[in-house]
Amino acid sequence: MATTESGIARANPPAIAAAVPAHDFAPDDWPVVDWLIRAGLGDADLATLFEGFCDKLLEVGLPVCRASIGMSTLHPLYRGYFYIWKRGESITEATQQLHSELPGEGWIHSPFHYMISNKLSHLRRRLAGPGAETDFPVLAEFARAGLTDWFANGFDLGWNHSQAARELLGAVATIATDCAEGFSDRDIERLNALLPVFALTVKSTETDRMTRTVLATYIGSRVADRVLSGEIRRGSVESMRAVLVFSDLQGFTALSDSLPRNELVPLLDDYLEALTRPIEARGGQVLKFMGDGVLSVFDLDDPADDDTCSNGLCAAIDCAEAIAALNAERRGKGLTVTEVDIAVHLGEVLYGNVGSEGRLDFTVIGPAVNEVSRMELLCQKLGERIVISEDFVSQSAADCRPALRSLGRHSLRGVAREAELFGINKGDGLSA
Repeated sequence: MATTESGIARANPPAIAAAVPAHDFAPDDWPVVDWLIRAGLGDADLATLFEGFCDKLLEVGLPVCRASIGMSTLHPLYRGYFYIWKRGESITEATQQLHSELPGEGWIHSPFHYMISNKLSHLRRRLAGPGAETDFPVLAEFARAGLTDWFANGFDLGWNHSQAARELLGAVATIATDCAEGFSDRDIERLNALLPVFALTVKSTETDRMTRTVLATYIGSRVADRVLSGEIRRGSVESMRAVLVFSDLQGFTALSDSLPRNELVPLLDDYLEALTRPIEARGGQVLKFMGDGVLSVFDLDDPADDDTCSNGLCAAIDCAEAIAALNAERRGKGLTVTEVDIAVHLGEVLYGNVGSEGRLDFTVIGPAVNEVSRMELLCQKLGERIVISEDFVSQSAADCRPALRSLGRHSLRGVAREAELFGINKGDGLSA
C-alpha cells in the first residue's frame, strides 16, 4: 500500500470487532442517518459513499479534516480498497491492493496491526498537547502535519461463512481532526453512533458489488447481468444464432500426468488467458472453461454488432497468434509449451438455464455446440490450427473472410451428415 495507515493488508475483522455498543443519536445527526439509509438503498460505489459521508459529518459540525477507509473484498485480482478523504479536497488517494502484494514494515508498525493483535475494535490517539501519543510512525507524521486527534473503528461486516474465511472481509475507518483541542468526548460519542450506520450502508452497497464481481468472475459479466436481472429459473432458455469458437490445448492429458502441480496450473492459466483476451477484445463471450478447452460465442442477433462473423473469425486468428507469442515467451524462459486447436462454426443454439432444481448452469446447448467440438478434434489430422465450417463460410459476408481453402468433406463423430471444412491459406502462417 502507498500508506502505512492502510488496514486492508491483513485485516482480521473478527479480531477487532466487538459488539457495537448502543448510542443515542444527537438531534443534529439524524440528517446523516437519513442520508446513509437512502445511500444504502442506492448503488453508489464506496468512494462516492465515503466522500458523501465525510461531507455530511462536516455539515453537522463534526470537526473532521482527514478520514480513511480500508475495505477488504472478494475479487480475483484485488485484496481490498483504500481511500483517503481530506477536507476541501475530497478523495485524495484511491488504492487497490493486489493479492500478490505482501505487507511490509509499514504494516507491522501500523495502528491497524496493533488493533488486530490486541483484538481492539476502537483506537484513539491524541496527537497534540500534554497527553499526545504518537506511538506509531504514521501518527507521528500526522502530528507533524498539524493533526491533533485520531480515531479508528473496525467492523466485521458479517460476510464470513466459514472459519477459514473469517480473516478476509471487513472494514476499518479512521477520522482525524486539526482542531486545537482535538475531538471532544461528545464528538467521539457522535462518531461512535454514526460509524456503525455507515458500516451498514457500506455492507449494503459492497455486497451488491461483490456479488456482481463474483458472478462475473465465474460466469462472465453479460451472463451475470442476465442472472441478476431475474433469469434464474430452470428451463429459462432462448434461441440464439451465434458464431461459436471452440479451442482446446493439444496433449493436455499427457501434460497433466507429467508436470508437477506447481507447473501445470500456471501453464493452464497462461494459455487460458491467451485464449480469453482476444475473444473479449472482439466482443465475444467466454461461456465455459472446460478443463483445458474454451467455448465462446458471438451473438448474431445482437443489433449493436454488425460485424459478428468477422469478429468471431478474427478472434480465432488472434487466439492462434496469441498462443504463438506465448510459446515464444515460455520457450525463452525454459518453460513447457503446447499448441492449440481452434474450430469456428455458426448455428442456432439454446442459451440459458439448465440443471437441477437447486443447481443451475447458464450455458449453450444444441447440435451446433456438439459440431464445433467435433470439428476441433480434426485440427491435428488435417494439419490446421484453425478449422472453419461450411455453415460459417456460407452465411458470412465475403468481405469478412480471409483467403480460405477447402479441406474437403469430413465426418464428424456423432454427427449424421458430412461437413465441408475450410482452413486459412498457408501464407497466413496459421497452419501447422
